[in-house]
Amino acid sequence: MTKRSVTTQYPDVKPELPPRSRGVIALFDENCTSCMLCARECPDWCIYIDSHKETLPATTPGGRERTRNVLDRFAIDFSLCMYCGICIEVCPFDALFWSPEFEYAEFEIKDMLHEKERLGEWMATVPPPPAVDPRAEDPKELVNARKALQKKADDAATEAAMKEGTADTSGDTGTSGDAGGEASR
Repeated sequence: MTKRSVTTQYPDVKPELPPRSRGVIALFDENCTSCMLCARECPDWCIYIDSHKETLPATTPGGRERTRNVLDRFAIDFSLCMYCGICIEVCPFDALFWSPEFEYAEFEIKDMLHEKERLGEWMATVPPPPAVDPRAEDPKELVNARKALQKKADDAATEAAMKEGTADTSGDTGTSGDAGGEASR
């Protein structure tokens, strides 16, 4: 009563969220083995997973072939999700995390179904777990997430450079004639 109330100027000023706040579920798809535990335990049945088995050749002579599940689709329908976090808790491979990201509203309810690409983008906003020891190394999840983001950025840069290279080669005929003309002056 003695203080004047202050209105938060959202969305111009982003709110300061408490540490480890729950916003949206992020997916680190490299850790996902398609075990389906998250989908089976979800009380809302809002997680959709498709996968296929891939046969890996034997690594040693006389060894046997191995099979592994390859994740084809991982989607969460946030119009059904009740944000209970059971999927995150039951994941034995640390593939699901809470992200503090909360700005993912859509105009159509059907657009609330987010596929693994979008869930993977939110991995960059996942805060690292608190360190047991302040001098401890970064957690492996954080290191792996940084590596995955760096790889995606490198791939995008390579692809952009390749596209730019094809655009430059089509325009080289006009510029090389100009360069030759200036050299003769």
